[in-house]
Amino acid sequence: MAALDRIRWRCKRGLLELDLVLEVFQREHLESMTPDELATFTRLLDEADNDLWDWVSARAEPSDPLLAGLVQRLRSVRHAA
Repeated sequence: MAALDRIRWRCKRGLLELDLVLEVFQREHLESMTPDELATFTRLLDEADNDLWDWVSARAEPSDPLLAGLVQRLRSVRHAA
């Protein structure tokens, strides 16, 4: 399985709301992301669903600045939907 296909598979989570945001994000941005951005996105996908949803819904902030930047992009997808 190709690396992008693995990432797409990992975007399928247990929370419907999170699934929807990640689906739109990966469909709109995954192909154009740099290798460093893909590595950060993969790290983000290692997080627990509840923590990730708290970040995307702005209930909490990630402590890692790289993840924080990516979370901001996810938030913009959430608000555009």
